[in-house]
Parts: sequence; C-alpha cells; structure tokens
Amino acid sequence: MSLLRDHDLARAFDHASHTYDGLTALNPGYRTDLLRSARRLRLPDDGAGLHLLDLGCGTGASTRALLTAAPRARITAVDASAGMLRRALAKPWPARVRFAHLTAEELGTAGEGPFDAVFAAYLFRNVTDPDAVLESVRTLLKPGGRFAAHEYSLSGSPAHRALWTALCHGVIIPAGTLTGDRALYRHLWRSVLAFDTAPGFAGRLGRAGLTSVRVVPVAGWQTGIVHTFLARNGRPATTPEHAP
Repeated sequence: MSLLRDHDLARAFDHASHTYDGLTALNPGYRTDLLRSARRLRLPDDGAGLHLLDLGCGTGASTRALLTAAPRARITAVDASAGMLRRALAKPWPARVRFAHLTAEELGTAGEGPFDAVFAAYLFRNVTDPDAVLESVRTLLKPGGRFAAHEYSLSGSPAHRALWTALCHGVIIPAGTLTGDRALYRHLWRSVLAFDTAPGFAGRLGRAGLTSVRVVPVAGWQTGIVHTFLARNGRPATTPEHAP
C-alpha cells in the first residue's frame, strides 16, 4: 500500500492548501469535533500561564480549537507544509499565537518548549516514525503535561473499515479529484487503513511512556473512525482506559 511520506506529503499538502478549508467545511462536525478534543485537555484557568503546542496545525483549524479551549494560553503551532502555514498565517490571531515551519521530527532539536500540553490533530498516521515523534513529545512535555491526539484511527471493526473505504471512494476521493488533489486524498484513505487501530495507538502511547491513556470515540458519522486519545507525561496508569 503506497503512501506519501515526508517531502512528498508536504508538497501534496502545499498544493491542496488553497482548497483545504473548503473541503473540510463539507465534513459535518469537523471543527466542532476538533474543539471537543481540545477541550478534553481540561486546561485550567482558560490556559493562563500555559504554553501549548499545536503539532501539525495545517491551515489553523486545530489552532483555533486550541485557542478557543484555552483563550489565555500562549500557543506555538507548527507544520511541515509551507502552503498550509501560509493559509494559517493569513487568518487573524492574537499575538500570543506563533506559527513555525517545522516538521514533527525537527521539534526535538529546534529549541522549542517546554510545553504544558500538546495537541496533535490528524498527524500521527502521516509521520514516518510515530514512535520517534512520541519520544520528542515526551521530551518537550513538562512532567505531568497533557497530551491529546485527534486522529483517524479505526476501531478495529471490519464494518468501520468497510465504511471508511466506502466514504473515501464515494465522497472524499472524488471531491479531492475535482480540486486536482487526488493523490493526497487517496493517501488519506490508505493511511487510515495502514495506521494503528484505536486500541493499537493507545498501546503505542503507553509503550512510549505516556500515562493515564484514554480513548474517546468521536460522535456522529465518524464513530469508530475518528478518536480522541488523551494521556499525561506523568505517573504510569496500569492499563489504557476507554472512556465513554
């Protein structure tokens, strides 16, 4: 199963950046679900005094969700695609939000952080080595720091796998083809099938040393397809939990 990786994937996102917001707006609940995942970080006092990382910020939808969930926090948002970042930077932001052109793999040596919380939306299935990125996340997070990933990660049910393929071939890939980005949206389809199931990614987080792992299914048509993963950089929990 051929996937776009690294520079090829960044270039595909560069090309798609002009139409990306329009296509995601067609996804019912896209921005609402991002906000719900950001709020599940449960950051105290509207984020006052906290430094947050939006890892893989794209055109800024996840950054907006994080800013809404923690309006008093300082936010650093990074992405590997220069085109997506240009779209993000064209939007209005308060001075405490900063964007940087960095890959997830570069963060550990870029002098960023430390962070009180990390939010990563639709990132981990797109990186070549998710374990190395998780190690960087742990290094960048303060002790006890909070982590949330909002990700396409199938439940493991054959029905959800079949539903995802039907959605991609019936809606997502045809829509991407119309904008000239067929390769990117075929990558989306294949990357989800190739990525960890939700229990598998929860296990990966635990093996990376993150603790108190919880998995929260996203509601609506994405149930069983998109999940929120929550964890802490702190005292180990015994086993990953599945939250309602």
